[in-house]
Amino acid sequence: MQVQWNANDKELANIKAIAESESDRPVLMININKYNDAEYPSEDIYKEYMKILPKLLKEVGAKVLWRLTKLGQPVGSQSAHEMLSIWYPSHKSFLALRDQPSSMENFPLKNLCVSEAVVYRCPDDVIPVS
Repeated sequence: MQVQWNANDKELANIKAIAESESDRPVLMININKYNDAEYPSEDIYKEYMKILPKLLKEVGAKVLWRLTKLGQPVGSQSAHEMLSIWYPSHKSFLALRDQPSSMENFPLKNLCVSEAVVYRCPDDVIPVS
């Protein structure tokens, strides 16, 4: 299956502008991934991808806050297997992922096992609900 990377050029330009400004700040990225069925959740390529991901994130000062597998989808039609919440110390660090030493391992593995990815940029703070 062809990997679906539908980049949002307007949003990427916005992230770049923030990264280059004096008001760059931490950011939370919610990743919603659909994997190639043959790879998820127990095949070797997926396991290697999940093994190298924390190493890559550490190189930019980021970390996975949580990782969840879906149980079902009572509303909507977005197909996904897993959601990851990844905290970055800045927008600049998010953009620096491709320039890190571990990206040479991570990105080919991601391309082999992820069939579609949706990433949402969110504030890094949690809004309490009372």
